[in-house]
Amino acid sequence: MDQARPPLPPFSLEDAILKVRKAEDAWNRRDPVAVSLAYSPDSRWRNRNEFLHGREQIVEFLIRKWQKELDYRLIKEIWAHGDNRIAVRFAYEWRDDSANWYRAYGNENWEFDENGLMRARYASINDLRIDESERKYHWPQGPRPTDHPGLTELGL
Repeated sequence: MDQARPPLPPFSLEDAILKVRKAEDAWNRRDPVAVSLAYSPDSRWRNRNEFLHGREQIVEFLIRKWQKELDYRLIKEIWAHGDNRIAVRFAYEWRDDSANWYRAYGNENWEFDENGLMRARYASINDLRIDESERKYHWPQGPRPTDHPGLTELGL
């Protein structure tokens, strides 16, 4: 049996905000196996035009993603929450292997099981090419520092 991933549903606003930040921190560490453990073994995803089922496909997807999206840095912000669901908006910056920079904007809908594992993730994402001078995320690789502004403060 998988270990519980607190906070557990039903989510208070504070729990949901913490869950969002934990997800952001994990994705910014860019460890596909560690990230996949926050999802149920049979988790279902829609990410852009890809449909994934289970942790093995999640790991494969994240490996491909972070091989393409270099210098990846992400900020997530809660949009809404319910008993076992959280809606998130996010933006992340990355560059390709030709030094072209992008900011991706998106929304995610999450549904959790009783152990706090995400059993469904639906992501809609759009990429915008930006100049390197337009970047807003400059922290060292890894989780966003606690004093770094979030999406609202950055006007995103």
